[in-house]
Amino acid sequence: MKYGTRRNESVEPPSSHGLDGGIIAATAILAGLGFVMIYSTTAPLSPGSAIPSHWVRHCFMLALGIGCAWAVARVPLALWHRWALPLWIVSILLLIVTAFAGVRVNGAQRWLDIPGIGMRFQPAELTKWATLMVVAAFLAGKPGREVRHPRVTLATFGFALVPASLLLLQPDMGNAAILILLVGLLLFVAGAPLRLFTIPGALGALGLAAYVQAKPYALDRWLGFRDPWATAETQGFQLVQSFVAFGRGGFFGVGIGDGRQKLFYLPEAHTDFMLAAVGEELGFVGVLVVLGGFAAFAVAGLRIAGRAQDRFSLLVAFAMTALIALPAGANAAVVTGLLPPKGLPLPFLSYGGSATLVSFICVGMLLRLARFESAPAKAGVGGAELLQRWRR
Repeated sequence: MKYGTRRNESVEPPSSHGLDGGIIAATAILAGLGFVMIYSTTAPLSPGSAIPSHWVRHCFMLALGIGCAWAVARVPLALWHRWALPLWIVSILLLIVTAFAGVRVNGAQRWLDIPGIGMRFQPAELTKWATLMVVAAFLAGKPGREVRHPRVTLATFGFALVPASLLLLQPDMGNAAILILLVGLLLFVAGAPLRLFTIPGALGALGLAAYVQAKPYALDRWLGFRDPWATAETQGFQLVQSFVAFGRGGFFGVGIGDGRQKLFYLPEAHTDFMLAAVGEELGFVGVLVVLGGFAAFAVAGLRIAGRAQDRFSLLVAFAMTALIALPAGANAAVVTGLLPPKGLPLPFLSYGGSATLVSFICVGMLLRLARFESAPAKAGVGGAELLQRWRR
């Protein structure tokens, strides 16, 4: 299957630039804060132990993630271009295995047990990354005029609809929606006009409404989102407890380790509602640090995309940046009541080995792009100008 252009497959490009300080600094701040907050939020889950078992596992995955970033940064982008389709197929197979042999937790069958080490893997995280890679490879071989054709739009969304359908069966509506949004953003960056998104957007909205009506858990979340205070003891419990956490934190917070909401009031404080835990213990200042860290990461990633020397590099740089920034924004919107609750971790901060590994893989790819696959900053083309040039 020919899904992209052939790239130079030399082991190393002829020239290289320094590592991107913005990506490294933003990642270090976010991961460092996550290191501290996961200890704080998981301590109540290990009573009588000075070292929470969740924190030990997170430290292991953090070290493994840093190693993955270092390894990925050494792999030429041409190899990822070649492996994109096989990796996407593998991720689909893992979702199928999960559907039949996955571990069911809280009514959702989203995880696979890793034999021998007592840990679990969530294929959805790998699937999002692999889908964006195969879409980037596919669109890189399409000239600007061809991308504007409806058949390219249908083919592109086909790469997303297959895994999204499998995710909905788990059920995992949050990751399915994020995946489709990410693919749509990548298609727009590749040059597709907004009019091509009208029909897919309308069908997606109708499908989402039908899914919410058909699934009791999704309907409960929607009802709790619409009026959390009226259902504070049932559907709106999570959101109300999140509001309480932010309210207790005030401007400077109650102090690391002194939060009360994590003591079984705020569900999943160490995963989906980590930002609320940060708001309680570090206050508005801590939340600004987190949001500022993600904003800095996004700016640095888009700057790398703006210096890309070819179409595939630009699409990969944008995809890796969006894969971190979009879920972070969605998570922040959920805990502040702007979106209905859904199971989306906060990259680098939330507990979860699969999400941590994939986040660091994104970092490694961006560092590779910044060092070997981009033009020097002083000679580079601005991101907006470059996009306009490739749209033509």
